Amino acid sequence: MKSTPAGGAQTRAVIYCRISQDRTGAGLGVDRQREDCEKLAERNGWNVVETYVDNDVSAYSGKKRPGYEKMLADLDQGAATIVVAWHTDRLHRSPTELEKYIDLSERRGVSTHTVQAGELDLSTPTGRMTARILGAVARQESEHKGERVARARRQKALAGEWMGGIRPFGWGLPTGEMRTVADRKTGEETQVPELDMLKAVPEEAEALRFWTDEILAGGSIRSLVKWCADKGITTTRGNPVTHTDMRDMLLRPRNAGIAVYRGEEVGRGQWEPIVDEAKYRAVVAILKDPARTTTPGAQPKWLGSLLYQCGRAGCGKGMTVTQSGGRNHPSYKCGTGHGGGRRAELVDRYVEDTIVERLSRPDAHELLEPAPEGVDVAGLQAEGERIRQRMRDLGGLFGAGQLELDAFTEGMETARGQLEGVTRQLAQAATRDPLAGLVGAPDVRAAWKALDLERKRNALRALVTVTLKTPRPGRMPDGGYFDYEAVHFEWKRGNLS
Repeated sequence: MKSTPAGGAQTRAVIYCRISQDRTGAGLGVDRQREDCEKLAERNGWNVVETYVDNDVSAYSGKKRPGYEKMLADLDQGAATIVVAWHTDRLHRSPTELEKYIDLSERRGVSTHTVQAGELDLSTPTGRMTARILGAVARQESEHKGERVARARRQKALAGEWMGGIRPFGWGLPTGEMRTVADRKTGEETQVPELDMLKAVPEEAEALRFWTDEILAGGSIRSLVKWCADKGITTTRGNPVTHTDMRDMLLRPRNAGIAVYRGEEVGRGQWEPIVDEAKYRAVVAILKDPARTTTPGAQPKWLGSLLYQCGRAGCGKGMTVTQSGGRNHPSYKCGTGHGGGRRAELVDRYVEDTIVERLSRPDAHELLEPAPEGVDVAGLQAEGERIRQRMRDLGGLFGAGQLELDAFTEGMETARGQLEGVTRQLAQAATRDPLAGLVGAPDVRAAWKALDLERKRNALRALVTVTLKTPRPGRMPDGGYFDYEAVHFEWKRGNLS
């Protein structure tokens, strides 16, 4: 739309439109602003040379507004002398932005006209004062709105309401009703099932409980990812479960009935937890333990890799499996390179047979670690919540300028140390003994074979130290060539015989 005012001279103008929240993605709010601004320009006979749009971008948030920045650059190059906006708060809600705009307007002789607030003559003290007052009012409105929104979202978090985004695994039982949603890009509306985010999905809840117990019993995320692939379990978006997905799902506070807002725990949620809080805290302690190996790479393929020790005097290093021998047999060898190898398949079979035999004895129950006595789980949970509240209070005082940085840092470090201690106590109370599923099993050998390699290695670590000594040459008394006496067992629990 271009027009020429009386007298034939053309006055070049640009239009700026912005909407801070476009719920449908259709840009309808921006379109309405543009129509009103075009009518204002037409009434005044201005030639609109460009229209700049920032859709779903807040001026108050401080996020970059590409359309606004492009407009400033073009005005600085003399593209136009008039800016048309629906209201001053569409242009600025930041005093810093306003001052930059005033400076440019004075340098380039740009005037501002709005549909709602009229003309702003930024070349005069009165006009600049009016712009600053309007900007201050707009900023105050944004701050109050932000506070209201924050309180409302916190209440929704405590109530367990869905805050939008991807459905969390374990939650969202279909209610049988449908709701309308609009595509953010096209604005096209579709019907999707309404979900009750306070209700657990039975199959997913059972999986979460199983995963939690597996981690507490020494299982690995890698093994759980494989379990999901074997069972056909996917993420809520229908994708295969990855290592990151599994870790995120296990660490989600919602599983234990804990409400979270802006990444911080804000209290007990108003829904039934899927996982006991003590178990959840224990899983968090295990997965976030700095000593836990998280670097991806080749995983052990043999029971004793780096667990069996070299028996050569003064060595004691972990043995690894390499290919050796005329027929290229996998063999345990010391990393230092000295000594011959021991057939890995035969060593592992003998070690497994020995462990199964030991766990099958009538006194095998003596091998179990006693459950922690006197652990007040409820008290520890309450203490942890008090510490977290103290950390939130410290953050509030520091943010309000009522606490110096040194005092804030010292207080937070002390609180984190105390919280770590509480979490470790909860972890000890909930972690299962790696031998728990083996001792007392009707068929120990079958129970052992059912374990994945990582679980077997955890049981080995907990029960015995295996040392591979230099084998005797030649045939053994049993007629074979495997020297069983060169495999030494040092039991860590129970009767050492």
